[in-house]
Amino acid sequence: MNHRPSRQELLGFKGSELPLREFLDLFGERVRRPANVYSIGQAMSDAGLATLPDFATCGMGDKVQVVALVTAVPQARQSEVDAPEGESLPSSALPRRLLIGDLPSARAGVRSVSVNSALSQVTYLMRHRGCDQVPVTTGMTTLHGVITWRSLALMYERGKEPTLENAMQQESLPVADGRQEFFACLPELIEQGYLLVRRDDASLSGIVTHAHVIDRFKSAAYPFFLLGEIESLLRRWLGTRLSEEAILAVQANKKAELRTGKVGDLMFGDYVCLVDGEQRKTSLAQRADLNWTALQCDSLDRVQFVRHLQKVQEIRNRIAHFDAEPLPPEAMEELTAFTALLRDYVG
Repeated sequence: MNHRPSRQELLGFKGSELPLREFLDLFGERVRRPANVYSIGQAMSDAGLATLPDFATCGMGDKVQVVALVTAVPQARQSEVDAPEGESLPSSALPRRLLIGDLPSARAGVRSVSVNSALSQVTYLMRHRGCDQVPVTTGMTTLHGVITWRSLALMYERGKEPTLENAMQQESLPVADGRQEFFACLPELIEQGYLLVRRDDASLSGIVTHAHVIDRFKSAAYPFFLLGEIESLLRRWLGTRLSEEAILAVQANKKAELRTGKVGDLMFGDYVCLVDGEQRKTSLAQRADLNWTALQCDSLDRVQFVRHLQKVQEIRNRIAHFDAEPLPPEAMEELTAFTALLRDYVG
């Protein structure tokens, strides 16, 4: 972590309400990941503080209030606080809502022109800068209209003089506040083809289009499909090669009803325990040596395989914490590569 504020500095925020992004910025962080969520939570706990709602699970566009720890703890079961990261998803870990402002394009800025601009300036932006919608504004807060390919076509179709004013769509402009729920904004976005997004100060912060929505859902859904395939392949492979005794060994510390000896009841972390010969618990490490022999994968480098598996577990944990930011390219490459590896060995 880049910065850890002192206990005194944190206590200075007690009773304050601030946007989640500003709260994370106090710790030098931009997005939530399992490691920094733990570190931030520990720092807050050490200072006797917490946030309402929980900074680890609320929406990225939400505001959090810094409160005394005793105020916040009754709102979460201790069993959920102590649960292994990413292994289960208690109801408190689910996102409350997806906001239109959570989409990257809603915060990416806007290319706009003033009311005194020439129409040729707008068409240049549209043809050479790839802008399908160009807002006409004063100071990025007063919106006079929007020029789109459709509004340009209508101007020429109606035989109007080619001017900025005649080319603008001025009525029923699709504008949303960044804090509005994403799905509530969808009907207007579908009808208009785009949506202008405003910040809290009413200035334009970005534009959301059909393409942005598709990209966002692709980036959000594709990792889930890959993780699903990875778990399916692992269970098929481990389930056909390992004994019930081997499965029970990693379930030994679980509740009685979870000690089933069935590979389908394993958590993702259990897969690592099954094959990691360097884990701290000696009995499991020795058992893992036997498991690796039973898997009959001499052409696989065991150390690299375990590291692959651990990285996939970290990515799964990040997804389980509903990080609003899309997975970075290297994480997607890790999932894709590991899926391909398992396909080769499991079929």
